[in-house]
Amino acid sequence: MKKTFFLLIAVFCLSATAKNEPKDSKTSFAKTVLQPYVDSGQLAGAISVFYKDGVQETCCIGYADVSNKRPIKMDNVFMQCSQTKGFCGVTIAKLVEEGRISLDDPVSKYLPEFVELWVLDAANDSTKTLRKAKNVLTIRMVLNHTGGFPFEISAKRSDVRGGGWSGGAPLRQTASIAAASPIMFEPGTRELYSNTGIDIGAAIVEVVTGMKWEVYLKQEVLDPLGMKSTWFWPTDKQLKNKIELYETKKNAPAEWREEMGWQQRPYNDSHVFASAGAGLWTTANDQLKFYKMLMNLGLGENGVRILKEETVKNLLALSTRPKGLGGYSLGLSAPEQDSEDAWFGHGGAWGTNCSVNWHKKELKLWVVQSAGGGQPWLAEIDKAAERFFAQPLSKSGVDAYTGRTE
Repeated sequence: MKKTFFLLIAVFCLSATAKNEPKDSKTSFAKTVLQPYVDSGQLAGAISVFYKDGVQETCCIGYADVSNKRPIKMDNVFMQCSQTKGFCGVTIAKLVEEGRISLDDPVSKYLPEFVELWVLDAANDSTKTLRKAKNVLTIRMVLNHTGGFPFEISAKRSDVRGGGWSGGAPLRQTASIAAASPIMFEPGTRELYSNTGIDIGAAIVEVVTGMKWEVYLKQEVLDPLGMKSTWFWPTDKQLKNKIELYETKKNAPAEWREEMGWQQRPYNDSHVFASAGAGLWTTANDQLKFYKMLMNLGLGENGVRILKEETVKNLLALSTRPKGLGGYSLGLSAPEQDSEDAWFGHGGAWGTNCSVNWHKKELKLWVVQSAGGGQPWLAEIDKAAERFFAQPLSKSGVDAYTGRTE
């Protein structure tokens, strides 16, 4: 009897997993436009995923490592850089949802060093004029880049060995240095893209939860979604199979780069600190789990709910900035107004990008490790995506998982 019971449970679990698997679209829109660039060597390798309501085109083309002819795969780790910001946004959204914080709370309520801020009012070669800030800095402002903070604090300068977003300082120290430094404008009046602001948000999470931000992230987001390959400190084994960095050359093969200034080797030793502005390593498989959760309004493909539908709709899928300052929510690029054609998501400095449309259950993921030189194939990838989403897609034989359950 027991054997029969457990067999039924196993069959049920396997059946549920199979239902959540997307159907292969049997299309090759991305491969068609990318193949000439790979053949010429200008593009070392890339991953493209188009998804629409249960149907998916997956393209892994070229190499993760050209010199060793190692094919690029969905489980190769890569640095997602600023796509880390969206993960911080989700942790902040969770605390808002639980009533533990409000987006309009003063940052100083949790980090008292921010009670008094100084604005760099004017500067030239010989003088700097500072004035006391009039506006109250809020959690909303630091998460949507309207707080006035520079891109990085001085301790994370990329021209200093050990600096950059993966080194430099722990989150609480980053916040303290930021509070003691001049800001660039009156909080809430302009926008300036800033890793520092996102790190301040993560420091608030630490105060409220009593946990390291990365530990809270792992406990509340990464582990529940099954993102086992996403972390700030990739293992040596993962790094051996990482997607290598390549600089694009005009009409010539891409050139391998060992590292970038903002992210310096070794990638997993004690000099690396978790940064919410940038720094998470991940895989294409894991990225899909995170962004499909956003696309499904807080529900993971494995059936685990991370956020309520209304939380995603109001705090992540729509801009939280004042009108006229561009669209940005909590660590994510997002439209100022909602519509059926509205997308939200984020990109990373090495050329990665992922965005979703929750209305139509659509997703576009792009993975590459670009060390500069541009990406001349992007316009063609956009056209390939348009062709994919425009075609009639059959879901016959598939119980497509759309995340509509509460």
